[in-house]
Amino acid sequence: MIGRFEALVAGLRRRYRAVRTSRATAAFFANPLNVVGLVIVVALTIAAVFGPVIAPYDPTSQDLVNRLQPPTLAHPMGTDQLGRDVFSRLLYGARLSLGIAVAVTVIRLVLGTAIGLLAGYAGGLIDELLMRLVDVQLAFPGLVLALVVAGILGPSLRNVMLALAVVGWASYARLVRSSVLSTKEREFVQAARLMGVSRHRIAIRHLLPNTIGPIIVLATMNLGTVILGTAGLSFIGLGAQPPTPEWGTMLSTGRHHLRGAWWLANAPGAAIMLTVLGFNLLGDGLRDVLDPNHDTPLEKPT
Repeated sequence: MIGRFEALVAGLRRRYRAVRTSRATAAFFANPLNVVGLVIVVALTIAAVFGPVIAPYDPTSQDLVNRLQPPTLAHPMGTDQLGRDVFSRLLYGARLSLGIAVAVTVIRLVLGTAIGLLAGYAGGLIDELLMRLVDVQLAFPGLVLALVVAGILGPSLRNVMLALAVVGWASYARLVRSSVLSTKEREFVQAARLMGVSRHRIAIRHLLPNTIGPIIVLATMNLGTVILGTAGLSFIGLGAQPPTPEWGTMLSTGRHHLRGAWWLANAPGAAIMLTVLGFNLLGDGLRDVLDPNHDTPLEKPT
């Protein structure tokens, strides 16, 4: 009987998702800014995946004879103070930045979702204890707390990843908890309880899928924030160390040559700006089509 009920719910859910997906896709591509964000993110992903193939030079290979050369056909973005090709370093830096952003976001998402799901569905004392833990974490500014953690652990990309991962999960926990609280009293959840479905199965099969949309939106925006945070910590010397081709480190080195070699700081700075902009635009577009509270009407009201 339970299996028949869940099969019926799953069938209705699939039909609803198919209709909603087609409407959401049309709404997403109707906004040019959403398309711009998608193009930027796709370009970054291609650069990160195929960077070693696209890069014309070794990012750490030094050529002191051609140091501080302006952009030319041989070096489209010039060379740095050690004669290394800036364009090649940017491509390799894209792989580092995107890889760190994805890893940190996954850790935040898994930890925050688990805590939020447990707090929202269990309620009572467990909810109170977990939410007070979330409040303590949110009481500290994220970047400042990451700065403290990275400073204690020491300068390295691994420590930057850990620092950024442990300070950003609380937003996911709050988001998932609020979604679970609004969903667990709905009719299909109550029906599942009456049918004898276990609490664990209800949480995984019925509550968790209803949090996917808001989580995707938050994770997309967090990717840009993590890239910016990684670059910021590397800029002040707590992240990647030379000669690692990381955007924050490149920006920190380039600031000493702003007058004579403007491209050293402008190239990684523009890459960071465009990347964060792309993820923010993409996140806004996904919010409009996935978040029920921000649905964009496909037709003008009469």
